[in-house]
Amino acid sequence: MAHAKASIGTANYPTAVVTGHHTLTADEAPALGGKDVGPGPYELLTSALAACTAITLRMYAKRKQWPLRGLTVALTVVKAADDALQIERSVTLEGDLSAEQRARLAEIAEKTPVTKALRSGFAIHTNIT
Repeated sequence: MAHAKASIGTANYPTAVVTGHHTLTADEAPALGGKDVGPGPYELLTSALAACTAITLRMYAKRKQWPLRGLTVALTVVKAADDALQIERSVTLEGDLSAEQRARLAEIAEKTPVTKALRSGFAIHTNIT
């Protein structure tokens, strides 16, 4: 499965993240004391969900040989009326798709692996060394 490693020194708050053979920098916005040299934690989280949604829908449409030319997934983390955080997801489909195909892709978006993981929650076990 997936793995990631994050390392931070004494600077506020650029963090080196290594996942697979990829390296990126995460940070916080200046309003939170960072320098904004990379995406923040919630931006990384929403990026994972957006990418998973796009990839899953592309795979499904390809398997079905549907005329999906492209798609865009836009996500925003917002506070609900009860102050709980929620993610608003908007998917824009491009191509000559029927209403039934669009409806099926909407159903599939609700069943992507990252969507299911976020909805069910993860058990997180922490070990301090």
